Parts: sequence; structure tokens; C-alpha cells
Amino acid sequence: MANPSGVPTITHVIFDMDGLLLDTEKFYTQVQEIILARYNKTFDWSLKAKMMGKKALEAARVFIDETGISSLTPEQFLEEREEMLKSLFPNSELMPGATRLIKHLHENGIPMCVGTGSHARHFALKTQRHGKIFSMMDHVVLGDDPEVKQGKPSPDIFLVAAKRFEGGTVDPRKILVFEDAPSGVAAAKNAGMSVVMVPDPMLDCSLHKDADQVLGSLLDFNPGNWGLPPFQDLLV
Repeated sequence: MANPSGVPTITHVIFDMDGLLLDTEKFYTQVQEIILARYNKTFDWSLKAKMMGKKALEAARVFIDETGISSLTPEQFLEEREEMLKSLFPNSELMPGATRLIKHLHENGIPMCVGTGSHARHFALKTQRHGKIFSMMDHVVLGDDPEVKQGKPSPDIFLVAAKRFEGGTVDPRKILVFEDAPSGVAAAKNAGMSVVMVPDPMLDCSLHKDADQVLGSLLDFNPGNWGLPPFQDLLV
């Protein structure tokens, strides 16, 4: 996509986490494939796209509704999924370019935070090997935060994140959100923010259309396009 034009200078950044900073989406896919196999059903990307970015119970309801498994409640699905995910999440790896971008923004004094649908217990498991990187965030807003009434695509999580920056609520037009999920892109746009999408290559291209910029990887991001301090180092 061409460089964004006509956008205000960005002063603050909000990152999604799963599939954007951490390579965790594969764990959800793996577990959900196992569960569906018991019912002789397959897990495909059209279903995954509808679940991505949502709060756990909302995603579980989508899973049950779309697969038509009437013998399994959303709550039972989550309980079964939880047991398998607990052993996988501690193995979470950072996505390409995540460390470089976060360190760059931190070193240049750009306030940033995480806005994720993950609950506190999952966040702790996923980030336990990456404390240094996540400590560079000004704050983290989780899916079970009491102020986040509705999950993505509602704008709640990003609006809550915007008001918790030092100095009070930041003008949404000055915030750049990084997302991988269609529901997250919609949430950012509903919050009045600009959004860079870094989708999984398996995601249908028609679901990219609402993003202001679409990248193949965080490695492809050019901060200068958004009025942010440019990278000074050579990409390695």
C-alpha cells in the first residue's frame, strides 16, 4: 500500500498483542482443531477471522454458533480450551519486527500501550519470557478490565487505553493502532484512530479494506510515514 497521506501526526501508539506482537494465534488454531476433530469438523480461516480479537466468551459463542455443535456450551468450550492453552502459552515467541519497533519507540519517548482481548491470567503466561519488552509499555488494558464493557469490534478497549496515558485522554486522531484482526481494525476505526494492519497471510484479502495501511510484517513499518521518529539503524 502507498504511504498514508492526509493523516495527523501520530503522538501515541497502541498495540494489539495476539498475532501482532506475539505468535500466539497458532496455539488457538491448534487447540480448536483438536476440539473440532472430535465432531468430525474442521477449523477454517473464515471461522478464525470471526473469532480473532474478541473477548473469550464472545469468541466462544461464535465458535459454537458457526460450527453448530449443540452438545457443547460456550463455557464448556472455554474450559476445555483453557486446559490445553495453559501448557502452550509459555512458549509464545515475539513476532518479527516487534522488538525493534517497541525499542525504537521507547528510546524516542513515544508513549505506547497494549490493548488486548486476553485476560490477565493468559497475559501473564504469554508474556512471562518477554518481560523486558512489555515493561516498555506505559500501561496494558486487558479483556477482563472492568472498564472494557464490550470486546472488539466495539471501541471500548482502545478508548480506555487512550484515557490512561500520562496527562489524560489523548485525541484519538493522534493515536496509531497496530492490529492483525478484522475486529481489531474495526474497533480502532470505531474509536476514531488510525490503524496499521499486519494480517496473517492466510486471512482473506477482502478483510483488509478498512485498515489505513496493510503490511506483511512489522519489519515493513516505516515510522516516518506517520510522523514518528524514523529508524536510524540498518534492518538486520
